[in-house]
Amino acid sequence: MRIGAIFPQTESGLDPAAIRDYAVAVEEMGFDHILAYDHVLGADTATRPSWQGPYTSDSQFHEPLVLFGYLAGVTKQIELVTGVIILPQRQTALVAKQAAEVDVLSGGRLRLGVGVGWNAVEFQALREDFHTRGARCDEQIALLRALWRDPVVTFSGPYHTIDAAGINPLPLRRNIPIWIGGHSEAALKRAGRLGDGWFPQQPPNERMREQVAAIRRYTLEAGRSEDAVGIEARLTIARTPEPEWATYTRTWRDLGATHLSINTMGAGLHSLRHHLETLHQVRSALTDVIAE
Repeated sequence: MRIGAIFPQTESGLDPAAIRDYAVAVEEMGFDHILAYDHVLGADTATRPSWQGPYTSDSQFHEPLVLFGYLAGVTKQIELVTGVIILPQRQTALVAKQAAEVDVLSGGRLRLGVGVGWNAVEFQALREDFHTRGARCDEQIALLRALWRDPVVTFSGPYHTIDAAGINPLPLRRNIPIWIGGHSEAALKRAGRLGDGWFPQQPPNERMREQVAAIRRYTLEAGRSEDAVGIEARLTIARTPEPEWATYTRTWRDLGATHLSINTMGAGLHSLRHHLETLHQVRSALTDVIAE
């Protein structure tokens, strides 16, 4: 199982030196990847008294691909993971170009997690249709892979048309792994049919066991091998007490998780230094599990 650290978007602050030092320290501690969440816009709740979303205009988010362009230059080997960017609210060709650039600058270290999103406010502001986001995401994945693979692409679909054009530079591998976020039935089918991996965001309970089985079923139905889709679980320390960390990780591994990311947000930490100290504590507690 590969162990990663979730970049504490909402608690990271704005000091580029502190962000650089955080990424370098995470790499030096032996973590396999850094994962970053994504939101372009936050909604102002002053005019939305019934707002139920977890983030608002007061929530800070560094843009993941720009952030990773910076981290590509200050790290050496750690994988950079979006977990997830909201793909259907973005122009597909531009995502392909930006992701390829990060991949080139990092030496092939980008893994692109994508999801369809939940915040209609962002879609409205970015002039994208919230209601067709699932179908567009499926087409976007196909187009991303074509743009990364071929120097010149001709593509025609319900949502995209490209007439003999391509991005340059291409990713070093002519491909970037695409992982899928979400728990809806449509997201599970998307992961099974199209994804290189899946991001569950809940504890390793019976519902997750059923969803893992569903993804394996959809993977086989798509004519792929049963283990074609990796699974990246999430350990949020604010929700899971320290005595349970090892059991939590083992249970997810037994369910088939290939990766696990540590989320230190929401635990009352006040600086990136405190986040690093906590990551060191978690990794130490999982030493035996990682070695098994």
